[in-house]
Amino acid sequence: MAKLKITLAKSTIGAIPKQRKTAVALGLTKTQKTVIQPDNEAIRGMIRSIAHLVKVNRRLRGGTLNEFNRFKTR
Repeated sequence: MAKLKITLAKSTIGAIPKQRKTAVALGLTKTQKTVIQPDNEAIRGMIRSIAHLVKVNRRLRGGTLNEFNRFKTR
């Protein structure tokens, strides 16, 4: 199953409370924090609701953050 690398690009300070809770539920507690989540409909819906706050970098079949960092584009 593919995985998504999600980064909180903007602060949730001005966001409505529901969007803050969504970010925390994804594991994004601080700006520039990156998490890896499975690529499924529930996660995509959460990303869609806070799309203006996050960056979704890539989908790979790997599972660890080190595997994603190896394939960084420069």
